[in-house]
Amino acid sequence: MGAINKIFQTHASDYIRQFPNMPANHREVIEAMRQCRSGRLGQIVYRCRDCGQVHVFDRSCGNRHCPQCQQHKTNLWLQKQMDKQLPCPYFLITWTLPEEIRAFCRANQKPAYAALFKAAATALKTLAQDKRFIGASTPGFTAILHTWGRMIQYHPHLHCIVPAGGLSKDKTAWLPSANRFYLPVRALSKIYRAVFKKEMAAQGLIAQIDPAVWTKPWNVHCQALPESQSALKYLSRYVFRVAITDARIIEVAHGQVTFSYKKTGSNRLRRTTVTVFEFMRRFLQHVLPDGFMKVRHYGFLNANCAVPITRLRLLIIAANSKRYHLDDLLPPRNKITAPGPVCQTCQGPLISTVSSPGNRYGRERRQRSVNLKSPINKNKVRPELSKTRSKEICATPHEKWRNPQSLRNMKRLLPALPDSINTGSSPSVR
Repeated sequence: MGAINKIFQTHASDYIRQFPNMPANHREVIEAMRQCRSGRLGQIVYRCRDCGQVHVFDRSCGNRHCPQCQQHKTNLWLQKQMDKQLPCPYFLITWTLPEEIRAFCRANQKPAYAALFKAAATALKTLAQDKRFIGASTPGFTAILHTWGRMIQYHPHLHCIVPAGGLSKDKTAWLPSANRFYLPVRALSKIYRAVFKKEMAAQGLIAQIDPAVWTKPWNVHCQALPESQSALKYLSRYVFRVAITDARIIEVAHGQVTFSYKKTGSNRLRRTTVTVFEFMRRFLQHVLPDGFMKVRHYGFLNANCAVPITRLRLLIIAANSKRYHLDDLLPPRNKITAPGPVCQTCQGPLISTVSSPGNRYGRERRQRSVNLKSPINKNKVRPELSKTRSKEICATPHEKWRNPQSLRNMKRLLPALPDSINTGSSPSVR
């Protein structure tokens, strides 16, 4: 179990007693982290494919704020975004909120975060359409919400990964921006602030905000990138996690937590010490409202865009024929591979065999392991196979073809299959 989850397991009861009026979603996260890999959510039984040794692992909670969950989802998300990379430079644009408005945003998270997304998107779309800069009717970008600073303090800001250009009005041409200049940040800042103010007025919340905020400049930072891979790898760490990882926890002792951090513009590791309750408070203030999407895709990067990624690559190559090759039509070749569980004895791969049921948190999660009560295992496994082998059949999506019933269905759909494929009870079907 990770260090952060141990902190919540040990001190959650005292924390709840001291702060009984905390939001309901904070209580849910605390409960999920207390149960994560504690055995109360059930276990998954694996068998080593090489030596046959059995391993039992406690199931995880799957909460999107848990520091020791979601690694598989993180790798899948990162791979999907890298497959969508375009053969052009990128920009990383960061939108921050003034310090005077952060307490208001924390008290009104859902409308404030929604306004943050809308204000940044409107500013980018408005200036990208200006012919003085790009003149693109459809820009595209991915926006990711972060709510923390380096010391886990509350610091809401938005990161946008933006390809350097956009599509023309008829979507038949790529209009590139300058390699080192995308859009003027001062103009972006003014539109960003104006749209956020308009949204707060529409929500009836503007009276709760200090009027002085609307007269000061809002910080927008734009950084040129040769490609999006480095920014995606950095941002993907916290797409399915919150604020801090277990690797940064140095010591937990005597009711205090010591963790490391880096100051902006410095690579030197520093350390700070806070009380356990203060650490838990800082962590929980980054819990998002239920159902809120912290990653959003806009323009030609949205799934509903009529222009596919392959055509986008072709348009970019046509607009930059002197700099790119036809190989750029293909997605990047580097694949993100997540190591699966391995045997502690022989380091061989582990195969999921049994998944024991847990409480409601465990039942809500999707598991790759097999539930022995499922109709596939109950009715569609060859009876002459041993129990161990029967549990292994269809244990993972890659082994579903081994089910004899699936082979019969294939022969029914494709009668031209050769007779050498045996769909009966012969042990040769493997």
